[in-house]
Amino acid sequence: MVTEKTWPEGIGYAAIIILLLLTLVTGSAQSREIQKKGDIQKAGLEMCLKQALENNRRRPASKFALEMAQAQHRQTLAGYWPQITAQGGYSRLDEAVNFNYPATTVTLPPRMGGMSITMPEQEINVLNEKSYTATIEGTWLLYDGGMREGYREQTQGVVDMMKQEVRRTDLEIIDSVKRFYWGAVLAKKLHQVGLDTLARMNATLNLTEIMYKEGSGTVKKTDWLNNKVMVDTLRSMVALLEKNKLMSRAALANTMGLSWDKSVEPEDMKIPFASFDIDTGEIVEQAFAFNPDWAKMDAGLKAAEGELKTAKSGYFPKLALTGDLHKWWPESSGGLATPENEQGWTFGIGVEIPLFNGMLTKNKIAAARAAIAKIKEEQFLLKEGIGLQVRDIILSLRAAQKICDASGSALTAATENRGLNVRAYQNELVETDDVIQAQLMEAMMSAQHYKARYEHVALRSRLNLTVGAEVLKLME
Repeated sequence: MVTEKTWPEGIGYAAIIILLLLTLVTGSAQSREIQKKGDIQKAGLEMCLKQALENNRRRPASKFALEMAQAQHRQTLAGYWPQITAQGGYSRLDEAVNFNYPATTVTLPPRMGGMSITMPEQEINVLNEKSYTATIEGTWLLYDGGMREGYREQTQGVVDMMKQEVRRTDLEIIDSVKRFYWGAVLAKKLHQVGLDTLARMNATLNLTEIMYKEGSGTVKKTDWLNNKVMVDTLRSMVALLEKNKLMSRAALANTMGLSWDKSVEPEDMKIPFASFDIDTGEIVEQAFAFNPDWAKMDAGLKAAEGELKTAKSGYFPKLALTGDLHKWWPESSGGLATPENEQGWTFGIGVEIPLFNGMLTKNKIAAARAAIAKIKEEQFLLKEGIGLQVRDIILSLRAAQKICDASGSALTAATENRGLNVRAYQNELVETDDVIQAQLMEAMMSAQHYKARYEHVALRSRLNLTVGAEVLKLME
């Protein structure tokens, strides 16, 4: 019989193991909603991803932002086309416009008798009270010193930035669904570990009661009482594990865009694990090609360069063609209402030359150049940040792979050790605490191993998010 004690006895030891188990669980399956009532559907990872991309409310918001940027870009392109407007009107004067021609004496030449004729004062009607007009005017900007091109590059840069925002949103949704999906699988596995451990502890409790009542006296009632305390404590912990399982399902449904009272149970029964080795430098290079934040900053740089071009256009003249067609319908003829005046057209060329604007253009150029320099510095910081982030993830992946291997081996040993201790306890060859220790150790090793598997798959998802693409497919 083993008498030496190397682990804490009684409730203290059980509390340490169980709290550690709960720490592993709560770090993997948190939710914003606790399931109370509602439908539960079963779905695989691919179906969850599909529903999330269809229902998640973040996608429409990012797409509307892209549509807004595209509409603004099309507004800028309108500046390359002629601008044509039509106008029509009706006017009513309080009185007709007239002209008072003074009295005049006209003397005829001698050959015509040399008579003098006096013309009386005359009132001539120039414009009647009522008239209708219609005009079509057109303006076509021919040269602007690069202003429109600069605006076009700015708005195109904003469109490219919004496209990267849409990509970033999709990548984040995919990452969230993957983590919550495998978190739900982990919570289900840990709940099952708790149920299995509770069942074994109950069986040990019943065996302990029989042995202290009917055995040779090596098992005492205190052993049975300590065992009972730990079984009851573990039963309450299993209830928390069940709550975590329900929370993880509700969190998965929430990420998929379902209503608050829905839950999704993952179809997978275990978390996949496949070790792989990747080169950090190669992955960093791939990140610069696919990372949406990097592409967004590059688009922002192009937009800033367009702003600089627009600012420089303030130094150059602007040249435009102008013209119009007009038609006039006076109430009656006479005066100005002649056939020549009633309709016609005009054509012209206009030039606008900037002479002085209080150094406005100069300071706009300075501000644009400062913005470009700022983005380039931020680009350098982002480059270093992406490289460091990728390196950290890859190092964490390598550590997670080692932990998975080690914890898997430890779990196998703990399972075998638990079986040996149970059989030895039935023959009164080991003490009660040894059996309890072996059972709780197996539970702890199971939790650690499943948690390591979850961390490995979550790190892979995080690496895909950082790079902006499926890493293993890129490596292939």
